[in-house]
Amino acid sequence: MAGSITPRVLKGFRDFLPERETGKRYLIAQLEKVFKLFGFVPIDTPVLEYTDILLGKGGGETDKQIYRFFDNGNRDIAMRYDLTVPFARFMSQHRNELYLPFRRYHIAKVWRGENTQKGRYREFTQCDFDIVGSDSVSADFEILFLMYTSLISIGIKKFTIHVSDRNLFNRLLEKLEIKEKSAEILRTVDKVKKIGTDKVHSLLSEITGKTKADAIIRFISKGADFTGTVEAIRNSIGAEAGETTRIEEIWKFIEDLNLTESFTFDPSITRGLDYYTGIVFETYLNEMPAIGSVCSGGRYNNLTALYSREAIPGVGSSIGLDRLMAAVELLATGKQISPVPQVIILNLDESLLTYYQLIALELRNNGISTETYPDKKKLAVQFNFAGKKGIPLAVICGEDEKSQGLITLKDLRTRKSYSGLTLDTLKDTIKMLL
Repeated sequence: MAGSITPRVLKGFRDFLPERETGKRYLIAQLEKVFKLFGFVPIDTPVLEYTDILLGKGGGETDKQIYRFFDNGNRDIAMRYDLTVPFARFMSQHRNELYLPFRRYHIAKVWRGENTQKGRYREFTQCDFDIVGSDSVSADFEILFLMYTSLISIGIKKFTIHVSDRNLFNRLLEKLEIKEKSAEILRTVDKVKKIGTDKVHSLLSEITGKTKADAIIRFISKGADFTGTVEAIRNSIGAEAGETTRIEEIWKFIEDLNLTESFTFDPSITRGLDYYTGIVFETYLNEMPAIGSVCSGGRYNNLTALYSREAIPGVGSSIGLDRLMAAVELLATGKQISPVPQVIILNLDESLLTYYQLIALELRNNGISTETYPDKKKLAVQFNFAGKKGIPLAVICGEDEKSQGLITLKDLRTRKSYSGLTLDTLKDTIKMLL
């Protein structure tokens, strides 16, 4: 009977074919290596949470994007829109089972009913990493350093991490006597890199009046260098001694490790979510700033207070994996994603299938991803299959080769053949070519 249901997916959702899923999993594997090197451990939380958990501190815009419904038990539930709020609930609920400071990473899908665009979907994968239980400058810098190391590990070299401090911005709002409008002002300033300074100034003028909007624009404007920007901020807020100390200490870490080419102090970074209480940061690719921030976050010292009496300090960041993948593809970084499989054993004689499996076993034992072609077909058909799948190397072995204990390897990328190989030299040649 013919199918009557049209196959389709929802807008903002998508299937991942093997090539893209391989690339995605490669990026995840590289990031996990770095997270583990820094001493971070994995956790997971449910896709569904009680709605009041998620609405606790997201902010007005985010609340509107939540996928929310009543289940069969008439419970008001929602799908997580990020990994930070569920983590705050997780920490509050499991506080007595965990040690502090606690370094975690969490790589999982989240859902937001927002407008779709390049690299931005309604279902997407985030990679979060946090340090909770410490309010130190060291923890702040370690998150920044982990962001830097993570991007380098996947082959991205030209990027800038923009760093600021929400406490300084809040001090400005207090001086201007508009702190009660902070949520709306923060969300407006957060749009400056998308819509430009003039448009943000116009929107701020509607909220605060032109004079105070002028003061905000002056505050978020960068100086010639770090020192100049800090001095301008002091003048804007009438800062007392010590109010800029934390950002200055963080910047000293950056200078001492010779990372200044990849960092900038940018007071226009505010992060629109309400729960940030200190340092905030966003990362832009130098060759593709229009794609938006690929890694962002900040300090949130009061988030767990929503769910428990103990306010556990924390700082963390999140990599938008789908946006990062789109950027990597467009930038063509040259970072080779390892194909799966790396080698195909062609089927020249079905009586040799056991021998082919023994070759495959030996290669796999040496960490070489290997596939055997199951049917005896024309070599052209098998080569065509390998080409479509992106397999770079092919093992060719017939009865004559087997009787001599020899194997031929063909590099399908260059069409060059390597004849007269033994099993040991086959492994060495494959590793050399890969």
